Amino acid sequence: MKKYYITTPIYYVNSQPHIGHAYTTLMADILARFHRQLLGGDRVWFLTGTDEHGAKVEQAAKKNNVSPQKFCDEVSAKFQLAWDSLDISNNDFIRTTEKRHEDAVKNILNILKTKKTPLGHDIFFEKEYEGLYCVGCEAYLKEEDLENGLCPNHQTKPEAVSEKNWFFRLSDFRDIIVKKISKGELKILPEKRKNEVLGLLEGGLEDIAISRTKVEWGIKLPFDEKQTVYVWVEALMNYITALGYGSNDQKKFNNFWPADLQLLGKDILKFHAVIWPAILISLGLDLPDKLFVHGYLTIDGKKMSKTLGNTIDPMDLIDEYGLDAARYLIVSQFQFGEDGHIKAESFANKYNSDLANGIGNLTSRVLSMAEKYFDNVVPAPKDKKHEPFGMKKYWEKYLDCFKNLKIFDAVSLVNSLSKALDAFIAEKKPWELAKDEKNKTELAEAIYVSCETLRHIARMIYPIMPGAAGDIFSRLALKNELNEKLEKRMKWGGLKPGSKINKGEALFPRK
Repeated sequence: MKKYYITTPIYYVNSQPHIGHAYTTLMADILARFHRQLLGGDRVWFLTGTDEHGAKVEQAAKKNNVSPQKFCDEVSAKFQLAWDSLDISNNDFIRTTEKRHEDAVKNILNILKTKKTPLGHDIFFEKEYEGLYCVGCEAYLKEEDLENGLCPNHQTKPEAVSEKNWFFRLSDFRDIIVKKISKGELKILPEKRKNEVLGLLEGGLEDIAISRTKVEWGIKLPFDEKQTVYVWVEALMNYITALGYGSNDQKKFNNFWPADLQLLGKDILKFHAVIWPAILISLGLDLPDKLFVHGYLTIDGKKMSKTLGNTIDPMDLIDEYGLDAARYLIVSQFQFGEDGHIKAESFANKYNSDLANGIGNLTSRVLSMAEKYFDNVVPAPKDKKHEPFGMKKYWEKYLDCFKNLKIFDAVSLVNSLSKALDAFIAEKKPWELAKDEKNKTELAEAIYVSCETLRHIARMIYPIMPGAAGDIFSRLALKNELNEKLEKRMKWGGLKPGSKINKGEALFPRK
């Protein structure tokens, strides 16, 4: 039986949730909801969470005059509240300060301590390290990584670090990682990101530190408690510790691993495409099927981040436009996988054009005509199988969009179908047909086609705007629409004539 395991990155708690976090999480939610429609729900697992250790958190807690744990509790709660407010349907929310994660990480590290690299060397070894460290990235940097002496992501000068650490012999994994990526055993999308990783690997790999001596806030290395596990190493393990790997109960892990899709931003590509596969290979575990890398959300040409002070709070969008509209506005700006420039001033225009004047107005028109001409009842068409849009082709394109993670294209397709229905109504002119009783059959045909097409539109927008879709289903008296798998409900004629409809209020009131 098929399953689908999808993850987001776990978000670092040094900052509040913003639209950049919401973008990735919403995309994961949309894909999870889509696959639940295909698989009946119970074979989909969707994981998100918060990353709560490291120097950056330690510093932020000190600045706020609270303990690191209290600081993490407060910020993690804000992420959970934001995801609840955005109707995110995650099955689990992992926190790296949870005992289940910390215990599993220690067990995993003890296992790795006994393993050998593909070239037969010990995986872990000790050595002195001298170099640069960006606290903002929680990452070691080289001079060539800097721009004008600053971290390119945070525009801050990295610290000079000198300490004795435990290291992961990553250099021994280069050839096997290249082979797995080249053969498609680990797919990295879009293609340019795969090429980016292969280009990085061409130059060889350096061994990486897995511990810090001068960072207190974190998990202690189980075989050397004077050291704290490097935050990125233990954070990556959340994808398997959340499933129970490293614990006494690995049933969920056995049911859902490997991950079908892991979403991440391009700034953390190296960690996920190089370090993460090396850890999994060392443990003898399968690699994720796909890593999908999305671009930066930018404002005024700069990556959105707390450090630069140019974030947008998704809660503000919910307050202004409502839940479903906020979800739509966040994910419909540009193609998933590319950098995207956010313009807050464009939200109102897009809301009115796509939602208020688009799907919202169309819903009102269709249901108003059913109310006016057939007393709130879906009329029986002469031929229930007749449909003018080639709906099968629409669904084929829709499914292809999701298969290829083209969510923006799926949104555009729904808007195209909405416009096609608008054009159909303009051509048929039900208001003219209603003037003469002899046109009753043709009128019934036009209204049934309109109502049934509205059902298909609602089914298509469900992963993106579940509340709005559910509202349309309710107005069409389709109480059990989502209990049926998508494959069955893609067929034309799913709306039963005689159903009592309810026009309701405006779905998306104009702003």
